[in-house]
Amino acid sequence: MTSHPLDQPALPANFITLLTDHLRIPVPAEQLSPEVTLESLDIDSLVLMELVVTAEDVYGIVLPDSALELSPSATLGEAAKVFDDAT
Repeated sequence: MTSHPLDQPALPANFITLLTDHLRIPVPAEQLSPEVTLESLDIDSLVLMELVVTAEDVYGIVLPDSALELSPSATLGEAAKVFDDAT
């Protein structure tokens, strides 16, 4: 089954900024799509925790426990939804 652009919305700009500017993920922003997995970007559980802490500091949000349940096999779309739900 192939996914269609309407199945998953584009990633929020603030989430892409967290990845590219704060975590310095060495991937061009235009290549970051909802289907990309965290592990394909070399985001392990330690970096994922850094992402959570950075998001809370930069955006003044408190992420739900579900943010801590994300695993490196999660997609950027899944992670972005957790972050979006907290804002």
